[in-house]
Amino acid sequence: MLVGLASAVVSEHPGAGQWVPEGAGVEALRRAAPECRGCELWEPATQVVFSAGADDGRLAFVGEQPGDSEDRQGVPFVGPAGRLLLAAVEDAGIDRSQVYVTNAVKHFRFTQEAPGKRRIHQTPDLAHMTACKPWLVAELVAVDPDVIVCLGATAAKTLLGQDFRVTRQRGVVIERETSRGPKKFVATVHPSAVLRTPDDERDAAYAALVDDLRVAAGALPG
Repeated sequence: MLVGLASAVVSEHPGAGQWVPEGAGVEALRRAAPECRGCELWEPATQVVFSAGADDGRLAFVGEQPGDSEDRQGVPFVGPAGRLLLAAVEDAGIDRSQVYVTNAVKHFRFTQEAPGKRRIHQTPDLAHMTACKPWLVAELVAVDPDVIVCLGATAAKTLLGQDFRVTRQRGVVIERETSRGPKKFVATVHPSAVLRTPDDERDAAYAALVDDLRVAAGALPG
């Protein structure tokens, strides 16, 4: 595994491992992902949402899970949070052609009062993070980025351990040993958190996100 820092949990979910093709590249993983039944989230979701961007990206951005827009379109970070992330990437001076984007959980978890009613985001449980982790590990092994950016608590806990706190350790380069050798991680808030910030504080929250992304860009070798 790329990073084996999150503790295993006993769960009714079988986990994604049996659906993840061993040693596969990103495209093969993407083709295999729709068959996954590693947890119950596949059933109410419209479709699996795997990844986008450069399959050999030097920077990998890992978010929480798809949102409503991503679930409908099948592409990560295409909703309001994704547009804000794209703006922050550009403002941080990061070359988009060197970026790979994905999520720790590949299906949209939501609550809904009735069919046709608005679908409300629901944070994934540890069981969902654990069940889906084999996909994340496999794709990060395939991409082999130099720096991995964890966007929000779910991504950070999945990759850096359940005790990790973004609020205490954001914007700091953390080096961990992996099956691909030492890797650098930078944790920051999820862009959706910036969108939820009160209007009079949003500019500062966005600037802090950009600063964290600049740290990640600065950690790239060469």
